[in-house]
Amino acid sequence: MALPHGPIPKPKRATLVANRPDDTARPRTTVEATPPKVSVPRTAAPVAEIRILIVDDHPLVREGLRSLLTHQPEFRVVGVAADGDEALRLAVELIPDVVLLDLVMPKKSGVEVIRELKRTLPRIKTIVCTARVEQSDVLALLRSGARGFVEQGVTADLLFKCIRIVHYGQLWVNRSTVTAVMEQLTLNPDIPFLERSDFGLTPREREIVRRVVAGETNRKIAQLLSIGQDTVKHHLTRVFNKTATSNRLELALFAIARRLA
Repeated sequence: MALPHGPIPKPKRATLVANRPDDTARPRTTVEATPPKVSVPRTAAPVAEIRILIVDDHPLVREGLRSLLTHQPEFRVVGVAADGDEALRLAVELIPDVVLLDLVMPKKSGVEVIRELKRTLPRIKTIVCTARVEQSDVLALLRSGARGFVEQGVTADLLFKCIRIVHYGQLWVNRSTVTAVMEQLTLNPDIPFLERSDFGLTPREREIVRRVVAGETNRKIAQLLSIGQDTVKHHLTRVFNKTATSNRLELALFAIARRLA
């Protein structure tokens, strides 16, 4: 076979061509290839910080708490106060989410600060952080507006957990304090009870409430009632919804005050 004379033609750029068997006389149509889509990774939304105001008349305690909380990315110390008057002024100015405060302070006591915050800034959660909380005072402090109690000797992890739980609307007290509160509610005749109502609870749900007030765990309740732990959890969820409570302590206080148990 004879080779063609002249320079060898350059190869043409490859194209995608749509041909039909009888399209020899028709113009050829080039089909452009669609470029692949490039996915752009989404950045996670930043976690909202919990804004904290520290109130204590001891400089070492204030600075110790500030240093401890500052190293946690979820917490932001927005201010510190050395007395009750300064605490109220900074609370109005800074609007913190949580106030950590001692009970014994100059000018205004911690109890006065708690009551004033509940009256004027009810969205601010207060945690009593002191050397010792008398169990006989806990109920009065809860009524004044306190949402949590921690002693200054607790571990850092427990303090962090307390702040988180109180910030998200729940109460924080230790087991022995719960027992003391229950005794005050049930034995003190001077404590007024609220209007009684069954809140639409079934007999089984009422029994679950009584067991919670008695301090029994889900496992113990399941054993006593011959039902599964998942069934106990299901009943508790329904009870929380009906009573507008969010944890066992709130439910127990609610139940005793309204004579549900």
